[in-house]
Amino acid sequence: MEPWKRLLARLRLPFGPSPRRFELDEPLHAALAERAGRDQRPLDQVGAELLIEGLEHLQSSDGLQQRWGTLSQREQEVTALTCLGYTNRQMAAHLRIAPSTVKGYVSKALTKWNVHGKEELRLMLEYWDFEDWAPKAP
Repeated sequence: MEPWKRLLARLRLPFGPSPRRFELDEPLHAALAERAGRDQRPLDQVGAELLIEGLEHLQSSDGLQQRWGTLSQREQEVTALTCLGYTNRQMAAHLRIAPSTVKGYVSKALTKWNVHGKEELRLMLEYWDFEDWAPKAP
């Protein structure tokens, strides 16, 4: 399904060749109007820009999901722990592997994500929730 159709489906709005206008519920309309007023721009323009940004976010998210699928189980674990702020030594202790092995998994993951360092990886995945990957307290 195309991203804009997914977005309209999530908003529970019909899609098709008919009119491209849709109704917003009152709180959403009020928030949009407040934003347009603050920016001193037309409501339709602000709404269209937000819709475009939402669609771009969905497309980006789809791409990130596809990349996540290319990672091995260990690379996923290391990526999640990296995004949670763990050091290589902490990951090694948690995963019960050598720090040099962790370093290798980190390197492979960075290559697959096409980033140059852990901080860049964290920024790319900053909106993902990795709490389920965190080590559990004994």
